[in-house]
Amino acid sequence: MPRISPQARHAVLALAAAALTGCVGLGRQPPAPVEQRGAEAPVPTASAVPPPPGTLQRARARWVPAGFGELPGWGADRMAELWPALRLSCATAAGQGPVAADPAWAGVCHQVRQFFPADDVQARLWVEQRFRVFRVESPEGDPNGLLTGYFEPLIEASRKPTRARRVPLHAAPADLGQRKPYWTRQELDSVPAAQAALKGREIAWVEDPLDALVLQIQGSGRLRITEADGSTRLVRLAFAGHNDHPYRSVGRWLIDQGELAPGEASWPAIKDWARRNPKRLQEMLWQNPRTVFFREEPLPDPSLGPRGAQGVPLTPGRSIAVDPQSVPYGTPVWLDATEPLSSRPLQRLVMAQDTGGAIVGAVRADYFWGWGEEAEAQAGRTKQALRVWVLWPREGAGPAAAVAPAGVKPAG
Repeated sequence: MPRISPQARHAVLALAAAALTGCVGLGRQPPAPVEQRGAEAPVPTASAVPPPPGTLQRARARWVPAGFGELPGWGADRMAELWPALRLSCATAAGQGPVAADPAWAGVCHQVRQFFPADDVQARLWVEQRFRVFRVESPEGDPNGLLTGYFEPLIEASRKPTRARRVPLHAAPADLGQRKPYWTRQELDSVPAAQAALKGREIAWVEDPLDALVLQIQGSGRLRITEADGSTRLVRLAFAGHNDHPYRSVGRWLIDQGELAPGEASWPAIKDWARRNPKRLQEMLWQNPRTVFFREEPLPDPSLGPRGAQGVPLTPGRSIAVDPQSVPYGTPVWLDATEPLSSRPLQRLVMAQDTGGAIVGAVRADYFWGWGEEAEAQAGRTKQALRVWVLWPREGAGPAAAVAPAGVKPAG
């Protein structure tokens, strides 16, 4: 998952299936269409329960004072693993969101850059000494929400078309800004003038047109490219624009056609339908008129993910997408959920570094699983009950005291 503004990208299998069935998509702009990520959540509008004393009010959430003892599993997290993601957020002096402008954060971030925890216990003690805890609730006082997942696609590709790889991924055509709206997906595939605009703009070629579609839904991804000389290298494709047409879900189209039941419209089911109906594959793809264009970027550090809405690279397992009107970018967030298809706790401290068009509401997060097959599978399975707490610098933790988080006002 930003995406017509700077948001972030956002997942396949059940999640990508949700994107493909009209519930989601990944996105940030740049990199990607916002309306495609995560499951929809209602936006609360009024407070039904009087807020407790000390509660802080944001546009779509309220923060209720809490303590570290309230955090389920707090003592079990491998806290030192958070530091790379925390350091990335702090390294962005001009980072986006209220966190960047809060004087209390300036002091904490100065210390973050100089502190290298020896172990999880030392990291946890450091956090407890410098942060306050708030439970995040809807404006009505509901602490329950939803956790979904997303990932960065990793696709095998070739620099030139081969017998197996015949599906091109394109850079933005030269006349993209001159024609509004631009050619539709179907026109780009079939109209000679539209095809001419794409000639020579091919970045790489992949085998499966559905892989290309997923890459467009996510807005960015990794390619393991086979070069003309037979060597391979890993690159990233980043969002470079789209054809100014709305995203339409191919999964929703299959449901409307009676080809799949609503509960069966998973990503594997969509791929299976395509394998069984090769003559209708193009018809299905053309139901989505939007086409996304890319630019190739180097991948100097394969351990880092794409840039999120905060403007920093995402860290697998330690970055989430949030509604910035509920939780500002750069905020540490404690998650209380379970792992997909399991009762094992998913309780850990993560950083709010991204967003997506469907990531809306107070207790709502999209968990970045990383890249590769396992990340894809986990992202698609993630649809968990969720509770969250946020951490904010204590008064006096930095060179200036933080009376209240920037962009937040006392409730009541």
